[in-house]
Amino acid sequence: MVKIAKEKEIISQLLAFGNITPNGNKPWDITIHNEAFYGRVLSRGSLGLGESYMEGWWDCRELDQFFYQLMHGSLNHKLKLNLTMVAHYLKNRILNLEKKSRAFNLKHYDIGNNLYVKMLDKRMTYTCGCWENAENLDQAQEAKLELVCRKIGLKPGMKILDIGCGWGSFMKYAAERYGVTCVGITISQSQIDLGKQMCQGLPIEFRLQDYRDTQGQYDAVVSLGMFEHVGFKNYRTYMKLVHKCLKDDGLFLLQTIGSNSSNPAHTSDPWIKKYVFTTGALPSAKQISGSVENLFIMEDWHNFGADYDKTLMAWCRNFETHWPEFEKDYGAVFYRMWRYYLLSCAGSFRNRSIQLGQVVFSKTGVPGGYKLVRSLN
Repeated sequence: MVKIAKEKEIISQLLAFGNITPNGNKPWDITIHNEAFYGRVLSRGSLGLGESYMEGWWDCRELDQFFYQLMHGSLNHKLKLNLTMVAHYLKNRILNLEKKSRAFNLKHYDIGNNLYVKMLDKRMTYTCGCWENAENLDQAQEAKLELVCRKIGLKPGMKILDIGCGWGSFMKYAAERYGVTCVGITISQSQIDLGKQMCQGLPIEFRLQDYRDTQGQYDAVVSLGMFEHVGFKNYRTYMKLVHKCLKDDGLFLLQTIGSNSSNPAHTSDPWIKKYVFTTGALPSAKQISGSVENLFIMEDWHNFGADYDKTLMAWCRNFETHWPEFEKDYGAVFYRMWRYYLLSCAGSFRNRSIQLGQVVFSKTGVPGGYKLVRSLN
């Protein structure tokens, strides 16, 4: 009992940095159902926090706000000072966890197309939307896709490579609106199966392959939400591949979530790594810049990370609305895991602890300068 009391005191003091009170009345306060929660979080940090939530040891009325407060009080860094985080850091620092032989180990995109159909927008766009003039998720994603097309200067007849194409949302939009042909690569057969149905009749080719096996020459290259899976040991390899595939006068648009730090302890979270995205880490601005040195000219860097908060909240609302349709197939633990994933990420973006950038590159510089595109106005 003395040990539990001490653990409770320590965690309660840490939570107070984020104005969070165990069993308090604020919307972001947590309700503790199992007193072992305190020791688990103290010994296992963010992994213990997430796993104890999955197992029903604690609840919170507004989980997204809990994480906002948590990040705002810098408690996330304090919770990382434990043996679990040290092991996580060393593993990511020493090993190349995203090497080619492990490329198809990521099963996140194969958990069931129907779940994603209900959670995402009508085009199945699993990346951040642009909410400047949008009233709903469909509009936000259409705006993002249009923004990408304008940034890379699409014209009829161009051939586009989409690295990490998902279900083909960008390719379908670009083919329909701009008359281009597209090749998309993904490591998910489930995405290809549904993507082919959605893109039927359009000049779009899906390929099941690792990005390192990509061949051909393209007028433009896009990669929306895939670079997070590459891993910092492979950033240079990735950029060299894009350079090889891009025509000399073409543009490359990279959209990626980004970390505020290059420290491997801050670029990935043990809980996310174990239960959601089992490969990769969030790149920092320094790492991206270093990876393109002597390969590309950086023409533009557009950060609209705050929009990911709105996107994630919309996904969570859709997920919760349609959950009764999937409950018997996935179960209560998955429900809590998925909500934790979506709402913890929403809180992190809300606090600006992580970023979302669209970066435009050229090989030798756009003659006369690149014309910036920031909105559809």
